[in-house]
Amino acid sequence: MPAAAAACAGVGSDYNGDGLIDNVVTDPQATVSGVKEAGLIRVIYAGDVPAAEISQASPNMGSVAPEQGDRFGSAIAWSDFNGDGCTDLVVGTPNEDLGSGAEVMRDAGIIHIIYGSPAGLGAGDPATLYGQASFGPGANEAGDLFGYALQAGTAASGEPYLVVGSPGEDVLVDGVSVPDAGSVSYAEGNTRGAITQDSPGVFGDVESGDQFGAALAGTNRYFAVGEPGETLENAAAAGGVTVFSHTLKDGMPTPLTWIDQGEGLTGAIEPGDRFGAALSMTNYRPSNQTYNTDALLAIGTPGEAIGTVPGAGSTTVVRIEPSGTFTEIKALDAGIANVEGEPGAGDSFGQRVAITNTDTSVVTSTSTIRLAVGVPGRDVDGLADAGVVHVFKPLDTDPGSTDKIIKRGSGVLPGTPHARDFTGIALRSGTSVLYIGIPYSKDPATSKGVLYTMPWTDIDGTSNVGTKTFQPGAGGLSDIGTAFATVG
Repeated sequence: MPAAAAACAGVGSDYNGDGLIDNVVTDPQATVSGVKEAGLIRVIYAGDVPAAEISQASPNMGSVAPEQGDRFGSAIAWSDFNGDGCTDLVVGTPNEDLGSGAEVMRDAGIIHIIYGSPAGLGAGDPATLYGQASFGPGANEAGDLFGYALQAGTAASGEPYLVVGSPGEDVLVDGVSVPDAGSVSYAEGNTRGAITQDSPGVFGDVESGDQFGAALAGTNRYFAVGEPGETLENAAAAGGVTVFSHTLKDGMPTPLTWIDQGEGLTGAIEPGDRFGAALSMTNYRPSNQTYNTDALLAIGTPGEAIGTVPGAGSTTVVRIEPSGTFTEIKALDAGIANVEGEPGAGDSFGQRVAITNTDTSVVTSTSTIRLAVGVPGRDVDGLADAGVVHVFKPLDTDPGSTDKIIKRGSGVLPGTPHARDFTGIALRSGTSVLYIGIPYSKDPATSKGVLYTMPWTDIDGTSNVGTKTFQPGAGGLSDIGTAFATVG
């Protein structure tokens, strides 16, 4: 381990190694140096450390400069890639153009790995930049959207891993280029490779518009790849999910199983469902094991019709076992018994999902698993698309008996609801805290976007710690921004 590790003793997303959890909030639509939608991120350190701002114009960020429409910060993930004890951040810029002049490749995409240090994120070693070609194997091509989705962590092997989605990748099959079939790039330790639906053992066929890699989720043992554009049984954009093990086989992750709304799940394969448009995964420890052998995977299906209500949306939670066996734990939507609210056309229940295990040191149970479902198209008090977040204990026999709807101005979520807030469009969960971003807030007080963080115990009603609010122009953050907390 490098000598710098003596100064870093980080845990989780701890970018300066002081032992406290830090937070990164992105605004991919922010104007940087006069360039619209170039994108930036804010690093909000725990303790008394001032917040920092990083964009492609910052020092140590390499040879690229902010360009209109780059959308730096469209996706983030983190792990300790250089082993110094400080967490490093991966930032996706899927709309980055590569090349120049007649050779320019629009929206090819890049990623930055920004290294943590005792002085803070990006204050030590220069960031490493990768396009699809330099990450390898693969080529930089227009429209690939490399970096559109990211997943990172530490595998059970002890090595850091990184998965990068390129849902716009054209995949060559038998000499024919299949547009927007999608791919993912994978790295674990010294292993690197590209995965498509044409890779050995991967389920399904390469088809135009599959968007393999549009959504990613993972744990130390598994990762899942969403392909919401997948056509099944002649149903366009029905969607599907492929689950892999980090255990390497022939130098690549092992494909474990394929999941769609056919056999084994509640529901049916239908056009436009977009099953797999959102994914979230957490560890699961069975009662007969001493560690987390399994995983719970939450799958959003925002286009699902509920009864005769189009686009109401649904979410499915499945258990993944080492053998690849999957079991439906719960199928959730606003139309099931006792669940608060009613399905609405265009609600998009499941546009975002965030599942967490609040205590991985014990056998997994109802008391440890929480699920937040974004419903950004839900009307609130007559306000169109104000949006809500629907919270469940998905291991409950009757999840409707303990579910809660979180909306602005009610309970733990501050602010006032407005039409087209799209609350629920940005979600993330830690073991103890739920993060709700409202990047398109229409409230005049938070018109540049706002992030709320709230303890799960407050949501449960067993504590009253209070919700924290982060927004441009407050708490040491600069007063610039367009869609603050798009990811955060």
